[in-house]
Amino acid sequence: MSYTTTGASTILLSPRPLARYPGHFLLLPLLPYRPSLKPLPSEIWSKILAYVYQHYDCELPGSLVQRDLLRQGLLLVCKDLKDVALPLFYEHVYINSLARLERFAEHLHVSDQKWDSIRRIPYSTPGRWVQTLDLRELDIASPAEAYRLDNALNLLFPLLPFLIRFMVSPSIVLSRRAVGGIATRPETVHLRVLKGIRFESSSHVEPDHFVELLRACVGLEELSVIGTGVDMLDSSVSQEPLPFKPLHLPHLRKLVLLSLPCSPVMYALLHSPLPSLRHLTISPCDDTAVPCSLVPRFIHAHGAQLSSLHLFTAKTWPATSSPSPPTLLTSCPALHHLSLETPLPILMLPAFADAEPHPLCILSLPRPRPEFLAVLEALLPRLPALNTIRTRDVRWLRPGMSARAQQAGVQGEMVEWRRRFGRRGIQIVDSDWKTGLE
Repeated sequence: MSYTTTGASTILLSPRPLARYPGHFLLLPLLPYRPSLKPLPSEIWSKILAYVYQHYDCELPGSLVQRDLLRQGLLLVCKDLKDVALPLFYEHVYINSLARLERFAEHLHVSDQKWDSIRRIPYSTPGRWVQTLDLRELDIASPAEAYRLDNALNLLFPLLPFLIRFMVSPSIVLSRRAVGGIATRPETVHLRVLKGIRFESSSHVEPDHFVELLRACVGLEELSVIGTGVDMLDSSVSQEPLPFKPLHLPHLRKLVLLSLPCSPVMYALLHSPLPSLRHLTISPCDDTAVPCSLVPRFIHAHGAQLSSLHLFTAKTWPATSSPSPPTLLTSCPALHHLSLETPLPILMLPAFADAEPHPLCILSLPRPRPEFLAVLEALLPRLPALNTIRTRDVRWLRPGMSARAQQAGVQGEMVEWRRRFGRRGIQIVDSDWKTGLE
């Protein structure tokens, strides 16, 4: 048997010369022809690698250093993959030590010095790739470290033109120089999230450097500010109305004000329209105990459009607690989730016959208390949408415990609440959102 080729893909088989029946046979492939794979576009690779980096950051266990090693592994696969993965690698930066922050700032500074000014892109890499700078795990323990941090941030901020999210640890107090370095940049309009900013509470309401920063962040969507409580306040100071230019924050939807009864920032936010504000977390502070407290006025001024209100007191020693306003439901007529703090207020609603029912769906308490049970049952006719009461500091006992243990202490109070509110279709859940009936 011999064969001849008549084309690129055609093979003819011929019998041997002494064969009885000469002829030609066409050789057919056993498997269909498989064309070569086309390379994936860089946009698809970018989406794949973005998912991988998100998996490394959110789902994998281990320390920050281990996650960084896994993220860097994608840069070592091949040159083509590195070109796609490198911008994603620098997109979200997490730093947990001062030495790493200084090395990162120096790396961006050296890269900026090497940048070719003839190029059409006005910003250098990798600085223009950074969108998130997360310093929440960074701890500052001495004034010398605070000075080094201030120098690193002032070197870093001008090199991050497209920074969207900036988050710092509550142990870090940003200096006027560092805050001014952010506020004076024209790229500050890109900032969307600002969390963990800490400064001393003050009864003075004159605008300060942080108010000027908020004035420049016109695209801000989330803001978290932490104060020093009421220890540094002069409660005898009375607030006089001052001429003030309101802030322009049309996109601010989530605001956190902890241990901040009064400050220039809170005064500025109080007298500024916040049309998109829907979620507010604030530390309760009654103006009867601290005359200069702006908390009741703040809730009353911006409560009309709130969908969730969380009253939260930071854990300190000695423990301090302040009563919440009893008019929370009246000041927040569109509220769906209310989280109260100890001491629990005696909530009130208008008793008019034609008054509309309140749309509250979820009520969170530190723990159930017998004295608040009567207050809540009196409000139930005006709360037809209430379906869940959460005790955020208590958990149900695990199955198998004795009946005596189930009826003792806080567990017994939770069982009583479940029995009484279960008749109305309201479930009692613990801190893990479990009903205790699983």
